[in-house]
Amino acid sequence: MAEDTWKTSITDIGPGKIRVRGYAIADIMEKLSYAETVYLILKGELPSKAEAALMNAILVSSVDHGASPPSVLGTRTVMSGGNSLNASLAGGVLVIGDSHGGAIEQSAKIMQEWTAKNEGKEPAAVASELVDWLKEAKIRMPGFGHRLHRVDPRTGKLFDIAARHGYSGKHIELCRAIESALVEKTGKQLPINVDGAIAAVISDMGFDWRLGKGFFIISRMPGLLAHAYEEMTREKPMRRLGPLPYEYDGPAERDIE
Repeated sequence: MAEDTWKTSITDIGPGKIRVRGYAIADIMEKLSYAETVYLILKGELPSKAEAALMNAILVSSVDHGASPPSVLGTRTVMSGGNSLNASLAGGVLVIGDSHGGAIEQSAKIMQEWTAKNEGKEPAAVASELVDWLKEAKIRMPGFGHRLHRVDPRTGKLFDIAARHGYSGKHIELCRAIESALVEKTGKQLPINVDGAIAAVISDMGFDWRLGKGFFIISRMPGLLAHAYEEMTREKPMRRLGPLPYEYDGPAERDIE
């Protein structure tokens, strides 16, 4: 009786054989960049020249953003506690969630759903309806505005690369229209940040919005590794990280009867 098997379309291995999506790993090592390989393993096919350039830009754009993000503090805190490199990196990744690193996924979901259900409509009209819906539902549009940057320097560059390769599709058009509609309807300047830009680009590249956090993790991992190594080699163990002052506001001193 044949042994029960489960199926995967990603990698085929055997003695002396490793083929990713059908391509020999030795050929990939010589002929594809890391960004192109990430595209291949996620999408199943080789990227075009434009898609390769955009994938590279995406992976570089979020490689690090200083020592203050929660994922970096998580990585450094775990390392400071005397743990291994892999535990420290895992700690940083586990901090990534809806509030930190989740905007790509959330923004791509909204843009993909609204584009799909408004096929043929002008981006400005779709954006206007979308912003009205956001206001009524009291939802902040993810991927717009930034706590530090008035204008995110990565956004313009990513869109420039897309335009240079003739890759400005319907999601990028909607993204730009949303930025304009937010100003018109809220009176607030909420420029597209790097997460919103990535969300629009990966949507035009045909990636499912559910991969959004994955793009952030792949991009940020080298940065987390650098922070973990710096913490390991430069700082004393068990040091104080993050905001230090705090004020206790719990119950007063009491005894168990």
